[in-house]
Amino acid sequence: MGGRMKERCGWCGTDPLYVLYHDEEWGVPQHDDLRLFEKLVLEGAQAGLSWITILRKREAYREAFLGFEPARVAALTDADLARILTDPGIVRNRLKVFSARENARAFLAAQREFGSFDRFLWSFVGGAPRVNHPNTMADVPVVTPEAEALSRALKKRGFKFVGPTIMYAYMQSMGLVDDHLATCWRKPA
Repeated sequence: MGGRMKERCGWCGTDPLYVLYHDEEWGVPQHDDLRLFEKLVLEGAQAGLSWITILRKREAYREAFLGFEPARVAALTDADLARILTDPGIVRNRLKVFSARENARAFLAAQREFGSFDRFLWSFVGGAPRVNHPNTMADVPVVTPEAEALSRALKKRGFKFVGPTIMYAYMQSMGLVDDHLATCWRKPA
C-alpha cells in the first residue's frame, strides 16, 4: 500500500502540467519583476481561454517574447510583432500580441516610478499575502476590491488586458492572495 495521495484544489485536475503548476507556482509569493512581467503578459493572453492552454504554450511565449525581458519586449517593432503573430506556438490574437509591447513600456514606467514593479504590485495587499480560507471552489471569488483597484491603476498607466477578473487571477497566481482550499496540501497550517 502506498501513501495517501496529496489532496489539491480541484481546478488543477490531473493533467501533470497543471498539477505541477498548482504544486510549485500557483499562490507562491513572487517578487521577481521578470516573473511578474511574464505572468502579466500570459494572463492577458489567457483572456477568454483556459489557463491550461496558455500553460502549454508558455515555452513558445518565452521564446517569442525574448524571455519576457521588459526592455527587449518594449523595443519590439511592429514588424517584430507581426512576425510573432505567425508563430503557431502562441495565441495569435493581434490585440494580445501587440499589448505585450504596450504592457512592457508601461511596466518599465512603473518600475521607474516605484523603484520596482514588485513594490507597486504588492502595495495593493499591504505588502503581505492575503490568506483566504475557502472550503470549496464556490467560496473563491472571481474578483475583489483589491483586484478592481489594481485593474484601475494599471489601466490608468496604459496597461492592456488587465480587467479585474484577469487581475484577480494574476494576484492568485503570484501569491498576493492565497486561495488554496482548506483541504489542499499547499494551504499553510
